[in-house]
Amino acid sequence: MNEKLIAEAREMLRTSRRPLALAGAGLSAESGIPTFRGAGGLWRNYRPEALATPEAFARDPQTVWEWYAWRRDLVAEAQPNPAHHALARLEHEREAFWLITQNVDGLSQRAGSQRVLELHGSLWRTRCIVCGHEAEDLRTPTPLDTACETCGGRIRPGVVWFGEGLDSQVIAKAQRLVEECDLLLVLGTSARVYPAAGLIPLAVQNGARVIEINPDPSGMSSMVNGLLQGPVGELLPRLLP
Repeated sequence: MNEKLIAEAREMLRTSRRPLALAGAGLSAESGIPTFRGAGGLWRNYRPEALATPEAFARDPQTVWEWYAWRRDLVAEAQPNPAHHALARLEHEREAFWLITQNVDGLSQRAGSQRVLELHGSLWRTRCIVCGHEAEDLRTPTPLDTACETCGGRIRPGVVWFGEGLDSQVIAKAQRLVEECDLLLVLGTSARVYPAAGLIPLAVQNGARVIEINPDPSGMSSMVNGLLQGPVGELLPRLLP
């Protein structure tokens, strides 16, 4: 890695008054969390696109919950990596800092981050399909026969599935945070999934500088102020004093 690029990115972060981070699957992949894409994305011959949908849950809720229980067990065994800890430290040192994440694993919170906006929900929350009641559920192994504590209805994972829109209040808050930031850290995301990817040009349009840390260039690399190519867990901690 070019030390000059590291130094320039470190200075941009040091002088920033309102830094913000946007994280994708690459952040958690360094903790051993599978991305469930490509050749390694199969589970019992299912692809995520065949399970993470309202239609799949309506058709076979047991199988969908078994898949999520398997994922929750994997995440429970994983540990936050140095990038997660660097983000928690950045939050502690910068009052205005927020993390916007596309991840649903909760590893950032386990590392100590509290100002986390989860665009796609969380593996550790449930929602009733009857009354809409949401609850936190940290149990592993995951019970598969739990009913809603409010109405007794069927509960589902509290994540955003394929074919569903993001929570309007969550995406509105993400856009507001991006419009107010003066530096956006783009961490481990392909920047090809919308509306999350649209937050990057929004930051640029509002005059913020953008630092990207990724093993490979993303779909938005052409518009960033600095591209640090490599593992997020190795490079992000080097930007902090």
